Amino acid sequence: MDRRNFLQQASLTTAALAAAPVAFAGDKKPSSFRVGFLTDVHVKPTDAAEQGMRKAYRSVNALQPKVDFIINGGDAIMDALKASKEKVQKQWDVWNKVLGEENRLPMYHCIGNHDAWGWQMTEPEVKNDPLYDKKWVVQQHKMSNRYYSFEHSNWKFIVLDSAQENNGGYIARIDEEQFAWLENELKATPTDKHICVVSHIPIVSFCSALFADKNQDNGDWRISRALLHVDARRLIQLFKGFKNIRCCLSGHIHMQDEVNYLGIPYYCNGAVSGNWWEGAFKDFAPAYAVFEFYKDGTLKRQMVEY
Repeated sequence: MDRRNFLQQASLTTAALAAAPVAFAGDKKPSSFRVGFLTDVHVKPTDAAEQGMRKAYRSVNALQPKVDFIINGGDAIMDALKASKEKVQKQWDVWNKVLGEENRLPMYHCIGNHDAWGWQMTEPEVKNDPLYDKKWVVQQHKMSNRYYSFEHSNWKFIVLDSAQENNGGYIARIDEEQFAWLENELKATPTDKHICVVSHIPIVSFCSALFADKNQDNGDWRISRALLHVDARRLIQLFKGFKNIRCCLSGHIHMQDEVNYLGIPYYCNGAVSGNWWEGAFKDFAPAYAVFEFYKDGTLKRQMVEY
């Protein structure tokens, strides 16, 4: 889809959404609260990216009933892994400008791999810069830490930092310090409080296997360390001890799935940018998720092609 048609279609869709509620068919029980999950915006200083981000945030802010808050699932900007300081700053400038002009909802942030600065750069001045690694994104989002938790109603949200530097690239896992924190956080949560775990990269997902266009020559699936948590078994084993973990939310893959594994639903929630602002990615249009979180610990998702 060319840029003009993409923007025209996004404009028409946004107008329709503003006039109609996002409802869940056959759902009659009252929800505790609603959350907009917007991930993989990948904004950059181009018309398509900036206007597309504007339309997504106008859409979620206009929903009726209103959402209580937004979770940014990571990869807010196009790429900081191998971009100069000047180019990264321009991306953050667009991000902050659009949010300031289009968003009026409380927002919580998760760090994506493309939000980290300099991992794929070799210049000593980059590695020694105070903003290197995740310090810049933590500063931009005004985060208390790269991983943290917060509570809303009778739910606790645990936000992980799931992309770690790996020999100039990245690997999907949490570090030992974070794992110890996560274990203690789970233990400290009362059993009557429901838990939602948020990570940029999926812990459990099937669409991670479909990201590549074909299997390996011998027929094996291509699932790299960058597409699915390599410590998934360890996390799953940890989760078994806490029956109040109700769901896990992620982004990163730009595709959508829902996998129920050992009683926990894992949701991968597409991408606001779709195919990095070039239409749909593998038939998944640019979209974001709206979740209904219920007081009894259940939840439902609806994808919004804004």
